[in-house]
Amino acid sequence: MAAHLTDKQKKKIIADYVECGSYNATAKINGVSRNTVKNIVMADTENATKCQQKKKQNTLDMLAYMESRKEQAKEILDTYLETLKDPEKIAAAKLSEVATTMGIVIDKFVNNPLKHQLDKQKLEIELLKLESQVKDDQPEEDAEDNFLDALNGTAAEVWKECEGDIKAR
Repeated sequence: MAAHLTDKQKKKIIADYVECGSYNATAKINGVSRNTVKNIVMADTENATKCQQKKKQNTLDMLAYMESRKEQAKEILDTYLETLKDPEKIAAAKLSEVATTMGIVIDKFVNNPLKHQLDKQKLEIELLKLESQVKDDQPEEDAEDNFLDALNGTAAEVWKECEGDIKAR
């Protein structure tokens, strides 16, 4: 026979459900069955609604706090970016650390539309690869040359577009 849950446990289950939005994940967190979570959430829609509203309010409060600290955060970022330019620090760092730092900085400063464009172009390159594999009617040497020409042309276009977007900023 299953143990009865206290009101505190039920409220935690509701809060966890509101947070993760999954009966299964909530069940796993709390060591109960999926059906138990579902029954508790469905039986107490008032508390579930209150939790949802509290979550939204917490999000708004956090966004307001972040907005109020934006200038301080910018100053800190500027300080770190200046530090990253120090030749002595670069010389003392491992290559993997420098590469990781560069990757993070580049990733954070590349805007999302550009990322989506690059992803689209990567998919186009993959499509070109597949098309070249399908072309059985050409001699093998010709097919390889066509594929490399197409691949090199697409890669050059990607780099030109990226350079233009970065210079535009």
